[in-house]
Amino acid sequence: MTSIKVPISRLPLPCSSNILTHNLSPDPAAPSANALLEKIKANPSSLRRSQASHASAHFSYMTPLPVPFPYRIAPPPSGIANEERSLYVERVLATQEPVTEASLAPHFATEGLLKKYHSVSRDKYERELLSISPSCLDDCFPSLDVGDAFEILGPASLSGDAAPINSTGSETKEAVRKELVDVLSGEAALMSFPSSPEGRGYAPWSLRYSGHQFGSWAGQLGDGRAISILEVPYPKKPDTTYELQLKGAGRTPFSRGADGLAVLRSSVREYLGAEAMHALGIPTTRSLSLISLPGLPVAREQVETAAIVCRVAPSFIRIGNFQALNSAQPEMTFMFLGGYGGANAQQPPDLEALRILGEWVSRRSLDLGLSEGEPWARKLVWECARRNAIMVAGWQQMGFMHGVMNTDNISISGLTIDYGPYAFMDVFDEHHICNHTDEGGRYAYKFQPTMIVYALRMLLKSLAPVIGAEIESGKAVTAGWADRVSKQKIADWSEQGEKLIKDLEAFIVDVYAGEYYRLMRQRLGLMAEHASDHAEIIQPVLDLMQKHNMDFHATFRQLTTFRASWMDAENAGSDENLHAFLRALLPSDVATKDWLGYLDRFAVRINHEDERGAWSNLTTASASDWESVRETFAKRYNPRFILRQWNLEEVIAGLVADAEAIANGGETHPDGESPSKGRQVLNKVLEMATKPFEPWGAEGREPVTEEEKEEARFCGTGPKQFLGFQCSCSS
Repeated sequence: MTSIKVPISRLPLPCSSNILTHNLSPDPAAPSANALLEKIKANPSSLRRSQASHASAHFSYMTPLPVPFPYRIAPPPSGIANEERSLYVERVLATQEPVTEASLAPHFATEGLLKKYHSVSRDKYERELLSISPSCLDDCFPSLDVGDAFEILGPASLSGDAAPINSTGSETKEAVRKELVDVLSGEAALMSFPSSPEGRGYAPWSLRYSGHQFGSWAGQLGDGRAISILEVPYPKKPDTTYELQLKGAGRTPFSRGADGLAVLRSSVREYLGAEAMHALGIPTTRSLSLISLPGLPVAREQVETAAIVCRVAPSFIRIGNFQALNSAQPEMTFMFLGGYGGANAQQPPDLEALRILGEWVSRRSLDLGLSEGEPWARKLVWECARRNAIMVAGWQQMGFMHGVMNTDNISISGLTIDYGPYAFMDVFDEHHICNHTDEGGRYAYKFQPTMIVYALRMLLKSLAPVIGAEIESGKAVTAGWADRVSKQKIADWSEQGEKLIKDLEAFIVDVYAGEYYRLMRQRLGLMAEHASDHAEIIQPVLDLMQKHNMDFHATFRQLTTFRASWMDAENAGSDENLHAFLRALLPSDVATKDWLGYLDRFAVRINHEDERGAWSNLTTASASDWESVRETFAKRYNPRFILRQWNLEEVIAGLVADAEAIANGGETHPDGESPSKGRQVLNKVLEMATKPFEPWGAEGREPVTEEEKEEARFCGTGPKQFLGFQCSCSS
């Protein structure tokens, strides 16, 4: 049965027990939605000023404000008294805040709990909807009506040959789409302000967390440009909720000296990267929309234009959220720009806040299914470890490099999060570093499994006193568990908890290895599990790729077509199909001898009795057809299209050209292309990235249409200058 679709303003909220802001602790600066409203009306700068949160706080209420920073404020009127100048600044800033109720998009459905608020005086920057992910929309928000958004976006095409999408011209659909863009661009906020003081209300928020960056303690970090705006229950499973978060939506108390904005370049990378990873079967946050703000300048190495990604996850809580409450680090009392107890300060531990967060994560983020009073801390750490070990195994088998595996970038739920200078492997190099600011290679491809162990060790240390207390009592800690307990007792509990580090590390290694070998067997088209596979089949193929400078994904895709029968004794390596296979596989004849030796061993492994039996059981055709079944299976795990650096750079260049053409008032690029050409390419790349195993570009035959030719090109390794390309953290 098809569910009724509603505009974003009428999506339901979860029940109160499943709403993050109703169960975790806000910063006392704005302890409720009503308090937030009063602050942004009277003293908004106090909310966005870089500052250390209260030690008990898990989050800060915060409204989106995507405007230039430093804020552009006209000089006060002449003759104004000095003591009134600060009030003048506050009044000007207050006019930028979303405090005026706006009408909702028309719909027959009953209005929900939330109202829409905007600013009538804020500088209006053009907002261009670049993309909505159909996959994320279907998976996470099947009840969300996007109006005529897909009609406005137009066709997805690399060549420009796609037929236009006919618009219905419905005013209602247009209003629904405009409301969606308003909310997902930070122009409007969905909030609820209860009439009674005890009412909780609902408003956007940013999370507080700390962390280790490149192995060094960094103190308070937090959502410096990410603002969560809404939680929505999944219709068929109301206990499953999806959180919508805007990245690049303006300053928060955690922005330090930054502007809280994101550039188009990095936003495209995050938007496409998350959806590509999901399609590849790797746990990840999702991307719902990408909106460009072409008139909003952002200063990085050069002036660029702004954009906002709406990313989606059941939870955005990280290991760093726990570290913020018990860092096991010396307290830091310096400010980012100088002074005491400022933006980078590390607050003293708050073990009660640690308990509250741990109970929330155990129940909501990890769904540990605990009984009343059952100890949770050790189980939380082990479940987080299991999920992250599985995630990193997925990274390694798919050649994905994150680039910035700081503890504040590691999800408690085992999701790939924060797509910065990431990359997918081109020519295989186990030492490749995708982030050019990682000079020491801490987060190189080879070391990612080690770095996830490091991050999880930090989680264990943060929760060690809880683990120790629960081991001692045999039950879960309760409210006020650490009150009136001596520092020595807490230290003893911590020591008891940290004794589990070796057990934790062994558990991570075991889970990682099992998952990695399983995934690599899938890529190699192997069903049966052999203990010798890693040493004899998996590692040798990687060694050959590295020795002969071979492309990681193209090699695996080509290996799916290999037939063990080509290596039979009667063929003695003379089969013409084998020669054609080698020509397609190898960069030069130099590698032929090495590869023939490997393929001999690979054929023996494929022909093993239990392997052949497993494949033969899957086909109803003749026994000789089992290798075709194996090829079909293997291609489901070896992408034809992978999101390479050169693909991303070409998409970004096209969108920048679109924005420049529009900004210059032209209807075409200098080369005569439509100013929506970049958007068409973006959405076609999104389609390819979310269906990576399809035979794009007429795989296996000669491309005929211009679109097929472009698809084939986008499936290639691209220009040589992008092989091993490194990105920066600048975004």
